[in-house]
Amino acid sequence: MKLRCVIVDDDASFLKVAQTLLESDGVTVAGVASTSAEAVQRVETLRPDVVLLDIRLGRESGFDAARQLADNGQTAAVIMISTHAGSDYADLIAESPVTGFLPKAELSAAAIRRILGTS
Repeated sequence: MKLRCVIVDDDASFLKVAQTLLESDGVTVAGVASTSAEAVQRVETLRPDVVLLDIRLGRESGFDAARQLADNGQTAAVIMISTHAGSDYADLIAESPVTGFLPKAELSAAAIRRILGTS
C-alpha cells in the first residue's frame, strides 16, 4: 500500500528536502503546511494516512496541533518529528495523541512504516 502523508514544518527548506526524499522512497506527499491552522485544513481536506508534524512550528507547538487534529476526529496517524532527540520530549510524546516520534535525520518511508507497524 502506498502511504499518503502531509508534512507540517515551518522550515521551507526542510519541507522541500523531506518531500523529495519521501517521494523518491515511494510515499505520496499529498500536501505540506507550515502552521497549525494550515495543518488542520490540509489534513481535513486531503485525508492522508499519516501526518509528519514538527514539534516546534515557530511560536506554535506541534503538540497543540496534534491535539487539535485528534479533537477534530482526524484518523491519520500523527508522527512527531524534530532535530532534537525524542528523549527531550518523551513525557510530552507519551501524553499526546500521537503514534510516535521520528528524528528528522532518520526520515524515510521504512522508518515511517516501522512506527506505523506496516513494515
